[in-house]
Amino acid sequence: MVPMRDNSTEIRKVQKTGGATYIVSLPKDWVEENRIKPGDGLAIRRLEDASLQIIPPGTREKKTAAEAKIGISQGDDPYKIARKVISLYLVGYNVIHIVSETKITPIQREVIKNYVREKLVGAELIADSPSEMTIQVLLSYPELSVKDALRRMFLIASSMQKEAISALEKLDRGAAEEVIRLDDEVDRFSMYVIRQIKLAVQDPRSIKEIGLRNARDCLGYRLIVKSVERIADHAALIAEKVKLINKPLDKEVLRGIVNMSAFANALVEKSVLALFKEDYDIAEGIIVEKERAKSMEEKVAKLALEIPREDSINVRLITESLRRIAEYSSDIAEIVLNLTVGESTG
Repeated sequence: MVPMRDNSTEIRKVQKTGGATYIVSLPKDWVEENRIKPGDGLAIRRLEDASLQIIPPGTREKKTAAEAKIGISQGDDPYKIARKVISLYLVGYNVIHIVSETKITPIQREVIKNYVREKLVGAELIADSPSEMTIQVLLSYPELSVKDALRRMFLIASSMQKEAISALEKLDRGAAEEVIRLDDEVDRFSMYVIRQIKLAVQDPRSIKEIGLRNARDCLGYRLIVKSVERIADHAALIAEKVKLINKPLDKEVLRGIVNMSAFANALVEKSVLALFKEDYDIAEGIIVEKERAKSMEEKVAKLALEIPREDSINVRLITESLRRIAEYSSDIAEIVLNLTVGESTG
């Protein structure tokens, strides 16, 4: 054995026995630390960088549900408690106990229940007593991969934008309210994806289990999730402005908005296609096309000068959100370029 070069790396010589078998001895302290006995099986995994990972027996079984406890009092802000629950969910805890020194107040209980139901994918309230609530994450990797959750986010965000513009055409406040409500659904899947990616970063062995290939994918998908979230936010902002418009818009102004929306939505759908097909050329095309959004926005702004000032302001804000949606689609395309550049240059 060659002496250790640092605290974690040492060089060991490969030996050949029996004409076809290659053997490397294991460090004695590592064997003793993991209580490995002769005859035990070790899992060997080939990693992306061509290195091998040796996994001691029982390691997978050690990945039990991580638990956390939040101690609260009756005077604590219920939203502060809920935000802590979300933080623990995002960093990977599977069981979260909320324990009061006396009793959990009705408003604390209601806020926590609503947050679990509306914001945390795969989480359920499994115990509820006067002084304690227990939340458990029941969803596992195979049931909903990162890519599947992201597809859901894309579909909802794209639908939100279409429905917001449809509500503008019909001046349908009810439909606009439904678009705003759907923003919470996108946030739910966003937090689920962030949770899975954080867990994978902490344990690289689980990267493939969540449906990704390597650490670079984790970073890229984390950035894409943020862009999809922002697309949904802007669709909700459009719906908010629709609620403020009381009379049908000038036909030319409305036509300009509808055309710009169709263009922005097409970029969103192309960015989805580029990502899941891993298509460098489609992504490159989105970045070039995105420049049209600015000129379309300016055209509608000129037309809006001829309508009442209050409506004109709302129209400007709507087209600004549509431009931002196109830009976020371009941001996603840039990430796709980074993820696929190796495949496109071979």
